[in-house]
Order: sequence, then structure tokens, then C-alpha cells
Amino acid sequence: MTRPLRLAINGASGRMGAALLTLLGGDARFDLVHAVVAPGSAADGTPVFAGSNPSLRYAHDWTQAPALDVIIDFSGPAALSAALDHCVAHGIALVSGTTGVDSALEARVTTAAASIGILRAANFSLGVAMLTRLLREAAAALPDWDLEIVEAHHSRKQDAPSGTALALGHAAAAARDTTLAAAAVYSREGQTGERAEGSIGFAVVRGGDIVGEHTAMLIGQGEQLELGHRATDRSIFARGALQAAYWLAGRAPGLWQLDDVIAAPR
Repeated sequence: MTRPLRLAINGASGRMGAALLTLLGGDARFDLVHAVVAPGSAADGTPVFAGSNPSLRYAHDWTQAPALDVIIDFSGPAALSAALDHCVAHGIALVSGTTGVDSALEARVTTAAASIGILRAANFSLGVAMLTRLLREAAAALPDWDLEIVEAHHSRKQDAPSGTALALGHAAAAARDTTLAAAAVYSREGQTGERAEGSIGFAVVRGGDIVGEHTAMLIGQGEQLELGHRATDRSIFARGALQAAYWLAGRAPGLWQLDDVIAAPR
């Protein structure tokens, strides 16, 4: 496609929306033509890019959206639902990092993938996608080695282990023909006894302003393999989402993953 892709952002006034807007200023692959915020947002109706393009203003719905090639969504379940309806009605590809989706909306996303391309991820770091692939291969190739996943984040993070750490655990467990529910060990204290064969252990560090660090330790007899990723800039997640959107636009319908993007870059 020679022209820039016509892009919309859903959740444009949020942290990820702001990061995307910053990067789009220097990305010739895209033409941002619609930016949606929550109804009642203070940004609704104000210019998206003050001075450079005053005609593009934040909107609170999709009724006035122009023709689009792809939507990037970092919002909430209700806003994702509305964006999904618009994508299905107009044949638009959808990239989404929205979490907290219930089973009913999950089912709608799966049904929608029969007619449009959808790519969803909890973490849009391309480095984490590669780490997941490498861990999957290593866990399968070294099935008898012990596996521990260590993650570190800033002191304000609310959940533990991180969603990325859990995703790594799920990938490793599947590679070993088991489930994380069956293999995970989330805490050790006191007289724990010997390590259970085949278990996947998790350790959590919280402190300061750590953006995100994940290390998978595969431990054998007399040797140890470490696979790790360290994030130093939150913009990597926005960069990954833009790369995913550029890759997905024009693809066949289906549920795609970030692993597909790094497997076949555009």
C-alpha cells in the first residue's frame, strides 16, 4: 500500500493513547484520522494536535468516523465493544491491548475474527514477544530442566506476578504439554520440602521506578540458561502496537498474535 494507513485510536486520552500520539508525529506509515475518548472526557471536542491540524478533534463515539484501515484500542471493555462493532460493520482491522474482558465479549471477539483481522496482546513489546518464543522453544527442548520466572516492576504496580510473567508461564507450560494451573508455584516460605518436579516457580520484585524486567531461568545439572528482557522506556509498548497495526492492516480475517508480527515482518 503506497498511501499511509488510515488509523484511529480508541482510548486516545489515556497513557497509551498519549504515547501513540507522540510517536505518530514522526511516523509516515500512518494518517491519524479519528481519535476516540470516553463520553464526558474533558478532551472531547478539543484539537488532537494543537496548531498542526486543528480540524482533527477528539470524538466520543464512531458516528462521524471517516474510512479507516485499522483501529488501535487501549481503552476499557465497554469502549472496546463499541470499537469492535464499528470494525465488523466496516471491515476494519483491530489491534487491542484492552484487558478485563469478560467471557461474553471474548466470545464476540472470536466471532468477529471470522470477518476481520484482530490482534490482541497484554504486552506489545516486540522484545517480550521474542522472549516468549525463545522460552517456548527452550522449555520444550529442555523438558527436565527446572524453570523459574523472575519479574521486577515499579513500586506502584498493583498485581503480582505481572501479566507478562504469567503469559511466559503459560507459554512454557503449554510447550511442556501441561498447564500453568497445574505447574505454577507462586510462593515459598518455611519448610517447603524439595522442589516439585515439573513445577514453574515465580519470584516478584517491586521497587523504585523499574519499567519492567522479566527473566526465565532454566536450571539443569551443572549449567543454567537465562532468557531475559528489560524495558527502559514505556514507549516500546506504543511502538509495538504501531508495528502490529501496520502489519495487520489488509491481512486475512482471524485472531492474530504479536508472535505472527515478528515471524513475518512487513
